[in-house]
Amino acid sequence: MTNVGTTTDLRSVRFRREREAGWKRLEALVAQVERKGMRHLSFDEARELTSTYRQTINSLSVAREISLDHALLTYLENLAARAYLVIYAPQASIGSLITKLLVSGIPHAFRRSVPVLTIGFGLMIIGALIGFALVSGDSTWFYTFVPGELAGDRGPGASRAALETSLFGQDTLHQNALAAFAAYLISHNTQVAILCFALGVFWTLPTAFLTFYNGTILGAFVAVFAEKGLGYEVFGWLSIHGVTEISAICVAAAGGAQLGLAMLLPGEMTRKDALRVRGRDATKLLILAAIMLFAAGILEGFLRQLVQSTELRLLIGWGAGALWLCWLLFSGRGAKG
Repeated sequence: MTNVGTTTDLRSVRFRREREAGWKRLEALVAQVERKGMRHLSFDEARELTSTYRQTINSLSVAREISLDHALLTYLENLAARAYLVIYAPQASIGSLITKLLVSGIPHAFRRSVPVLTIGFGLMIIGALIGFALVSGDSTWFYTFVPGELAGDRGPGASRAALETSLFGQDTLHQNALAAFAAYLISHNTQVAILCFALGVFWTLPTAFLTFYNGTILGAFVAVFAEKGLGYEVFGWLSIHGVTEISAICVAAAGGAQLGLAMLLPGEMTRKDALRVRGRDATKLLILAAIMLFAAGILEGFLRQLVQSTELRLLIGWGAGALWLCWLLFSGRGAKG
């Protein structure tokens, strides 16, 4: 047994001595690519990288065949794996991946999801119209749709002066109350967006209901102000952040609907494969919704309180909506998404 072990050790030493220079050179080139990227290699270095990689793969194959020591095999396997990654794996930085996602990934997912997005916006609009009509006809419907925390002192019993102050008030006490209400509204709508996405996998029905219900809240809210002759003003007040925020909810709902449709209508694929395929677009839509909610938070937390002109509020809100559409409809055309 001692002679066999000694023979194996001698064979490993000789095997390493004959080939170690190539392994060390490959290790140095791999480390250079890992630090600086493939672009920093010269033509000769790139050619040397591929040739030493092939030699190392051959060495690993031989080492396995003749059962050399475990430490040498582990070293060669790790070196070969590192070299494979720097040669064949996509060479992209985090920055370039984010840029690709924003320039082409998200816009392409948005354009592929136009049918479900249309349904989502349609449900929101129908819900708003029904909520507005019911509350306009009977104000008690308001409390059916709008949670008490969300309504605050903006219910049907509020006077025109109180409602107008809630839209344009300048006193410190009112500004603090408005800031608290804005924070609650952002939190509420963020939760709705997350639920719309997460529940979509259950055949899309919970997502459709939540989108519709959020529309009824919006319609009921507007109806209270419209009854007091403040419909135009509340529309501007909501527009400055609502165009972005409500769109984010509809985008999240569309992402959830993609998952639900994969379960409901997988086509020729298995449900597992359909979920994987549609899940890519669904994930990008969720990222888009998160970006839009963050932007809505900035608009709601700052501009809506600083800007007191209804016309300027409308311009900012719908101008932001136009910018979102320009990005999502035209960015990345001709590129792979």
